Amino acid sequence: MTDLKSNPSTAAATSVPAAAKQRKLNPLNGVAHIALFLWALATAGPLIWVLLASFKNNTEIFLGKPFAMPEHFSFKTYADAWNEAHIGQYFLNSVFVVLISTAGTMLLGAMAAYVLARYKFPGNRAIYYLFVSGLAFPTFMALAPLFGIMQSLNLLNTYTGLILVYIAYSLSFTVFFLVAFFKTLPAEIDEAAMVDGAGHLRRFFQIMMPMAKSGLISITIFNIVGQWNQYLLPVVVMQGAGADSKWVLTQGIANISTSAGYHAEWSTLFAALTLSILPMIVVYAIFQRQIQAGLTAGAVK
Repeated sequence: MTDLKSNPSTAAATSVPAAAKQRKLNPLNGVAHIALFLWALATAGPLIWVLLASFKNNTEIFLGKPFAMPEHFSFKTYADAWNEAHIGQYFLNSVFVVLISTAGTMLLGAMAAYVLARYKFPGNRAIYYLFVSGLAFPTFMALAPLFGIMQSLNLLNTYTGLILVYIAYSLSFTVFFLVAFFKTLPAEIDEAAMVDGAGHLRRFFQIMMPMAKSGLISITIFNIVGQWNQYLLPVVVMQGAGADSKWVLTQGIANISTSAGYHAEWSTLFAALTLSILPMIVVYAIFQRQIQAGLTAGAVK
């Protein structure tokens, strides 16, 4: 008979399968897998239905089999949405606005967060709490004063006004996130660069920014998604005579949704929704690992 106490490798070999078997027999694992499957179905189900409905006509959507596959996969609805419903123009408007506003948000937010995290000066915490307090106010509470301010500055129905509003809207969470992230970075490298004669800007752009790459990518994706899906702010800023030519994608889809009730262009609406959803799914799929790394960097320090 083999003595397990005298042979540790044998004991480990027998204990590992036993532990694995115990995990497989745990009923909570089955419940967790079922719950995750139902959650995934509830999340992905509507998206898949919208994608399939974008290839159908109104008869198939409402009177036929709404959950069945389309009889013909035709991209005519996408062409109609892109050209006739002007989704192409709204899409490009959104890309232009979101790219510039995200770049401005990340530049200003990263610089402010770096100073608040690494420098001690009177009023440091007060400025930090002022940024964080912006997270406590819902967007709709600021719509009326925002309209008055934009009107007095003659920024209504301008991309400049919308970009500035997006930057101000996103700075609170950006600073809140990046202050905590910059605090987790080692101070020794920053101090060594200062001893070598590097100035404040050089230390920030050439040393701290590359070290904070994962956190910057994470908050950049959050800002892109949040600004891409924003609807209330563009409605306030982009209005007036001729404003429809400067609408962003969410305003264009809302306009199609309104007209669909009268003209029954539901397949065009679903095609437009698909065009607005796919870019964000692609962006998240590409940068998924960087987002997870940025969110967990502070926890594993």
